[in-house]
Amino acid sequence: MGSKLAKLTATCVVAGAFFCHGPVRAQSAEGHSDWPGPGQLFVGTNYQSVDRSDEQIRRDIARMKQAGFKVVRVGDLSWDHFEPAEGKFDFKTFDWMMDELHAAGLKVILDIPGQPAPIWLHHKYPGVDIVTQNGVQLDAAERYMDNISDPDYRRLLARMADTLTRRYAKHPALFAIGYNNEIGNGFVSYSEADRLRFIDWLKEKYGSTEALNKAWATQRWSRHINTWDEVRLPYFDGPGAFERQLDLRRYWSDVTIATLRDLEAIRKQNTPDKPAISNLWDTSGRKGFDYLATYRDYVSYGAMGFYPGEPLGAAFDATMIKGGLSTPIWFNEFTAGGGGYYGTRGRARMWAHFGLLIGAQAALAWTWHSHHGGEEQALFGLIDHDDRPSWKLDEFATIAREFSQLEQLGFPRMTQPKVAIAYSFDNVVASDPRGPSNTVKQYIGTPYQKQAHNAFEPLFKENIDVAVVNIGHEDLSRYTLVVVPGLYLLDKAAAENLRKFVAEGGTVIMTAYSAKVNEHNQWYDTPLPGRLTDVFGLRTNEFYNAGAVATEIDGEQVKGDIGHYEVLEPSTAQVLARFTNMEGNTPSITLNRFGKGRAIYVATPAQPQIMRPLYRQLYASLGIEPGPKTPDGVYARVVEGRVLYVNAAGEPRDVPIDGTMSGVLSGKRWTGTLQLPPFGVDLLEK
Repeated sequence: MGSKLAKLTATCVVAGAFFCHGPVRAQSAEGHSDWPGPGQLFVGTNYQSVDRSDEQIRRDIARMKQAGFKVVRVGDLSWDHFEPAEGKFDFKTFDWMMDELHAAGLKVILDIPGQPAPIWLHHKYPGVDIVTQNGVQLDAAERYMDNISDPDYRRLLARMADTLTRRYAKHPALFAIGYNNEIGNGFVSYSEADRLRFIDWLKEKYGSTEALNKAWATQRWSRHINTWDEVRLPYFDGPGAFERQLDLRRYWSDVTIATLRDLEAIRKQNTPDKPAISNLWDTSGRKGFDYLATYRDYVSYGAMGFYPGEPLGAAFDATMIKGGLSTPIWFNEFTAGGGGYYGTRGRARMWAHFGLLIGAQAALAWTWHSHHGGEEQALFGLIDHDDRPSWKLDEFATIAREFSQLEQLGFPRMTQPKVAIAYSFDNVVASDPRGPSNTVKQYIGTPYQKQAHNAFEPLFKENIDVAVVNIGHEDLSRYTLVVVPGLYLLDKAAAENLRKFVAEGGTVIMTAYSAKVNEHNQWYDTPLPGRLTDVFGLRTNEFYNAGAVATEIDGEQVKGDIGHYEVLEPSTAQVLARFTNMEGNTPSITLNRFGKGRAIYVATPAQPQIMRPLYRQLYASLGIEPGPKTPDGVYARVVEGRVLYVNAAGEPRDVPIDGTMSGVLSGKRWTGTLQLPPFGVDLLEK
């Protein structure tokens, strides 16, 4: 390892150190005219060449070129292909393949294959093995079973990343760098070394056992900690106090983020002219990490594995991976509905154009060839198991051809949303703790993710762009409306940012279950919503379940099927609406003027029936214009005077249009009505 790299990563890979304290920030695409930007769309594939012969590789590359592909993602999951034994690197085959890809005009996203770690690494450095919460040391039986907090792992990963990026830094095929495929889908570990590293993390966070006891509410149920050595690793799955479970998840999140910062520092040193475009899977239920609070430290373009099941969730997830970035979204892995599942013909094409609607720039098929062995042997690619191209390759060739046409017509869409929805890793963990003694689950009848989707749905169906951000880590002044749906944990940074946003003229909508616990996952001992009662001009503590709710909003009778509601006690807030199906007609929606802005509180969890008319009341004053009107299942956006329509429904849809328009993709003329077949798309122009 070179001396520069050693200095760069020394503080990050030694035992007991978990994150770089220096300002490691990912480079912005601004100022990089050679990075993907306006007027550029990319179609390509993921390619794992480790089980392909030279003849097959030549044939594969020729087929990719013929299909019109531009980008190939390679390297992921292949550490021992590059380093078959410790310190013994072999790049002969990969060098040749990179040259072949360049000769065919194909660009390469080179993934640093930090996971899974090779068997030789586990064998020589058993600290990389996962230990279960029951104390059982596990073999690395499947991918991602690596303890990435282990200093030997971090050291050897840094060497791999440095060696790989230095070798290909000047290769003409190199297009971008990716980090540790699906790093958020890893495992937590319970070795004694892990416990000691966790204690070091706690010492840095809290400073003293006195502060730790307060943060962990150890006065409850005789759990007082007298010395640091009494700290045990909380159970990830199982019994335990929620405060310490949240800190365990935060610890592993910080380990993950530190690993990504290590890799970003190496990329900036060796390949500063190439962006970081990585498939990280931050929302994985297995571990996950706090992406939206930190992504600018290691992300140039928000990228993800796009496996859409239905439009609403797919759009929300893709919007969340973009966060507040100005760069487009990359689908580093792309299928039409599941692991290697492309459904019926036309589905992949529809989802690719759906991606363009929400600001995507690239669709890389997962995967090129169908797998013959291993855990994914029933995973089907563009090339069938008998090495023949399937119809899916033709469909991706169609996508490539249409993307080439559309990049001249205002794509990718460089979105600038005026609406933001609040989301945070801490809140997801706190509102859904694991373990049997779980009164939080009894209290929160509508899960956070459901609330977030419910708040998103009316905006999405009215074809309005939305950002999904961590409101404690973003400049909210770029938005006119911030929606806070069921943000059970509201920390100090988020509360202060919301206060500033409203005081300076912004509008915020908060719904039930929000701002109940602080950053320590403990209920506020002040009036609720915590830290913001003056901003919202009310307090709320009492709550009931009416089975269903009814209210009147702007003269419209509205019924909601989520019965939970909070009793709002306005002080300076004005009552905008009241429940009409319960005694006392208690307030259902209030509005408070605070500074130059407005703070609106909705007494129920977010539900589309209530959020839709509330939003519509606000559009004009906020300068928000709904997009083109579309029937259910059809989505649309205006792009440089043209309108892109995507029918995500499995049935034909008739879309009303004004006058006569021409279909850029269909080649047809439409008067009064656009007829879209199932999964049909078209771009209309006058």
